[in-house]
Amino acid sequence: MSIKITEKCINCGACEPECPNQAIYEGGKKWRMSDGTSLKKKEILDLDPTIFQEPKKKDIYFIVPEKCTECVGFYDQPQCIMICPVQCCIPDNKNYENKEELIQKKSFLHENI
Repeated sequence: MSIKITEKCINCGACEPECPNQAIYEGGKKWRMSDGTSLKKKEILDLDPTIFQEPKKKDIYFIVPEKCTECVGFYDQPQCIMICPVQCCIPDNKNYENKEELIQKKSFLHENI
């Protein structure tokens, strides 16, 4: 499952540089699937990975679930959860994925790594 950021977020930004998938964005910021990944071709997805998407949240940092792998394949634990000073990064039960699915997603996002 992906991680989500709750309304308790204090906008400190500590989580953003820790994400190996660049799945964390500042509130109000547009995002792309290609940011921090090897996705560059339109044929890979229903959407062009190089086109900016609308922010998922306006006022606080947010995590793009399609890019979150819970740091599987990079670290033993999700780094955003480890670094967050107010424990607002929590598992998102609405986006459940088992470890095998997370490994496949990591491979998809980083086909050359």
